[in-house]
Amino acid sequence: MARRLSPALIAAASLALAAVAAPTASADHGPASGRALADRATVYGATARYQVHANAVADGYVPDKYCVFDRVGRTGALGYPHFNHTYDNSVDPAKPAALYYEDDGRGGKRLVGVQWLVYDRDQKLTTDDDRPTMFGTAFKGPKPGNFPGQPVHYALHLWLWKKNPRGLHETFNPAVACLPGTTRP
Repeated sequence: MARRLSPALIAAASLALAAVAAPTASADHGPASGRALADRATVYGATARYQVHANAVADGYVPDKYCVFDRVGRTGALGYPHFNHTYDNSVDPAKPAALYYEDDGRGGKRLVGVQWLVYDRDQKLTTDDDRPTMFGTAFKGPKPGNFPGQPVHYALHLWLWKKNPRGLHETFNPAVACLPGTTRP
C-alpha cells in the first residue's frame, strides 16, 4: 500500500523549516547560515513526495537494483541510488541528480538522502578551480567516473531524510546498511 503525503503537510514542513532558517540569516553562506538552511528547506519540500518510491520513478529517477556500500573504508552505505540524469550539473536545491533509498523492512524503499553531481569543466583530477558549493559546503572531488562513460565530477550528498552520525554531507552513512545479497557482485 503506497503512502501519500498531503500537499498541505509538505507545504507546512517547508514553511516550518524556512521559518527556522530566518532568524539566523546573515551575509554568511556557511552551513548554518540562513541561506543554507532555507536551501535545505527547499530540498525537503522538493523531495518530500519521493517518500513514496513510485513518485520518484514516475518523475524520472531510475533505480539501480544494487545497494551501494563503502567497499574501501567499510564506513556505511549509500543505499540504492536512483539517478535522474536530467539534473546532472544542477546546483538547484530542488533538483538533485540522485535520490538514495534503503530497504524499509516491509519490502519497500525508504528515502534517506540526496546527491548533486556536477561535471568537472576540464576533466582533470588534478585541478579544482571550478568546484561548486551548496549549503555553504564545497562539493567533494573532482572524482573519476563511477561507471564507464561517467565524466570526472564533483558530488555533494545530503542526508536529509536519515541522520548520518558522521555528518550531513559525508558520502557514506553508517546508519544505512545493505541487506545480504543486494550489493553488486
